[in-house]
Amino acid sequence: MIHNISYRAFVYGTESKEKVLESISTLFPNSSPQCEEIEGYYKNQVLILHDKFDKKRPIKEFVELLSSLDDPAKKRIINQLEDKMDDYGNLFLRFDKQRAYQGDLNVVEHGDSIHVKIKIAAYPAKKKVALEIGRKLFE
Repeated sequence: MIHNISYRAFVYGTESKEKVLESISTLFPNSSPQCEEIEGYYKNQVLILHDKFDKKRPIKEFVELLSSLDDPAKKRIINQLEDKMDDYGNLFLRFDKQRAYQGDLNVVEHGDSIHVKIKIAAYPAKKKVALEIGRKLFE
């Protein structure tokens, strides 16, 4: 159903790295993210935390977490599925960092979030097939 899942989150100078790591652990409890340091637009330090999962257990745990989303959130994702999936079957979701820190999952549109990319296992590898699998994932 899913080949792999990857994520990335930005830690800006006004944020605590530990709090962002806590937010990530709400989505991915067993993740040990890699950390890259980059220079921001205003010459400030920005950290990028990222990881990728291709093993069955962390993928299954994430799918179970998605199933715990409330019905309005699932319906909103299903309605926007075509816009959130590329031609290669990659589904892109964003989860609010502040809400995740509080243990709550909230799918958002803004950039200050945990960016998640879900590679849907579609055969044949076409967007139409991946969309059907994506719908089943959130029903």
